[in-house]
Amino acid sequence: KTLLSRKREEFAQLYERLEMGLVKLRETAETVAELQVKLREEQVVVDEKKLATEQLLVQVGKETAVQQEQLAIANAEEAKLKVEADGVAVIQAECARDLAEAEPALKAAEEALATLDKKSLTEMKSFTNPPKEVMDVMAAVLTLTQGNVKDLSWAAAKRMMAQVDRFLRDLITFDKDNIPATNVDLVEKYLDMPGFAPEHIKSKSAAAAGLCSWVVNIVLYWKVFQKVKPKRERLAEANAALQQSNEALQAMRSKLAEMDAKLKVLTDAFQEATDEKNRVIQEAERTKNRLVLAERLVNGLKDENERWGKDIQKVTERSSTLVGDVLLSSAFISYIGAFNGQFRKHLVEGVWLPDLAQRAIPLGDSTDPIAILTGDATVAAWRNDGLPSDRMSSESATIITTAQRWPLIIDPQLQGIKWIKNMEGRNNLQVVQVSQTKYLDTLENAIALGQPVIIENLGEGIDAVLDPLLSRSLIKKGRSYFIRLGDKEVNYDPRFRLYLQTRMANPHYPPEICAQATLVNFTVTENALEDQLLAMVVNNERPELEKQRDALLREQNEFKIRLKELEDNLLARLSNATGDILGDVELVENLETTKRTAAEIGEKVVLAKETEATINRA
Repeated sequence: KTLLSRKREEFAQLYERLEMGLVKLRETAETVAELQVKLREEQVVVDEKKLATEQLLVQVGKETAVQQEQLAIANAEEAKLKVEADGVAVIQAECARDLAEAEPALKAAEEALATLDKKSLTEMKSFTNPPKEVMDVMAAVLTLTQGNVKDLSWAAAKRMMAQVDRFLRDLITFDKDNIPATNVDLVEKYLDMPGFAPEHIKSKSAAAAGLCSWVVNIVLYWKVFQKVKPKRERLAEANAALQQSNEALQAMRSKLAEMDAKLKVLTDAFQEATDEKNRVIQEAERTKNRLVLAERLVNGLKDENERWGKDIQKVTERSSTLVGDVLLSSAFISYIGAFNGQFRKHLVEGVWLPDLAQRAIPLGDSTDPIAILTGDATVAAWRNDGLPSDRMSSESATIITTAQRWPLIIDPQLQGIKWIKNMEGRNNLQVVQVSQTKYLDTLENAIALGQPVIIENLGEGIDAVLDPLLSRSLIKKGRSYFIRLGDKEVNYDPRFRLYLQTRMANPHYPPEICAQATLVNFTVTENALEDQLLAMVVNNERPELEKQRDALLREQNEFKIRLKELEDNLLARLSNATGDILGDVELVENLETTKRTAAEIGEKVVLAKETEATINRA
């Protein structure tokens, strides 16, 4: 019943994995056609986007060239404008410098006017017969302000001063910058007079002294200003030209700003078109990559697609005959182990198979219990661990590894224990004998830690303290299991395994031991003994040939194991893949690597068989 449940579960898992793998492959095959259509459609869009982007690029190039040309002109104008501004600055500096020379005279003239007041002027105007120096000062004022005046008499001077306030205002607001040159020339004769000096005239009249100082300084200012005037005219012209250039440059800058705005619109449109083009290119590239992956997956696993389909059919057929197969295998495990190879064959082929056929219990195509219970890769691993290659040894190993009861191995040639030690050695195997004083302590530790144990060299009786262990009388406490060993309850680890071994060739065990343990006859067969003797002879006479043969057998076993692992790995990866497997490049590449490695190993298996035939002939 346990074996049937386990086999049903194995078949269900295998069927599910095969079905999922085939579904993935079918979906991928259907996706290939869809992706091909999608890729063609996307390629059309890509071409359209490329053309639109290229046209925009040409337009942007043209606009950029025009803008660069205008920018160069603007930069040249700006440089020219800077030169003009520098020239204007030079003229301004010269004018300022020259005007600075005239500033003291102008200031002195203003100070002279400041000394004049209505009282002093009225006093001077009241003169009936003023001194000559006063007359000369007033004549100079009349000449400077009015030009070539015929009447330079005192009466004319008094008329000029008739309204003192107005007279002062006229002097203050006098247009000193635009005095006619003739007026200045006429005044020069007064300035050349020895007594025409404010200090000299001040004793005659304070007002006349102030007017004298005003005339002297105004003429001095006018003479300096005459040197500045052409420069000021040039400055005005330069400023006008500079203003005009500035306005032209501003207009050009405005035009450049408009061109910048237009170019930015084009550039943004070009960038948007480029981004869109890149997006559709990337989308097409992803579609292309998925198509390539899909084609690689479909083409690479084409053989597996056919084989997995046949395997599903085989699993379905074997499921229908599973009851008969498990019934045969259960009988094989339970009853056949104690017999030799000839009697085993008789029981299977001569008794059980005819009985099952008579009862109309369906069986699968393969009625070999080894094929039902194990696989080639498992047997190959056993042989690498030292299991003899004969049929009976493989049967015994199958019984030992699948029986529910602990195996009691009849092993006079010690071949079985040698194989078990190699197989379980990597699992921290404990080897004890009942003759050892503390073997129960070792056994207790192994049970608690889940380690395998061999009790070797048993006689025809087994220590009664081992009865609970042989019968697996487990005691459940909470979630844990315990087993009584002597006067102790030992924590039981489910990973624990027990092997019993005797060297006796024909032991006689009581029925209770046969019921508690599974007897397995590991006595070497005649054919196996012949093979071993032949190997010893070859090893003695041609050791290199035997060494090559051993290495080849081990290599063939490794090939079987590795090939099985790769095939299981391939199916597991594909069936367990989630989501879109075409987006998982690593998964597809791993599947391809697994497939490629499996193919290489398959070729090596064929070559190894040819080499084995050559060695056997030698």
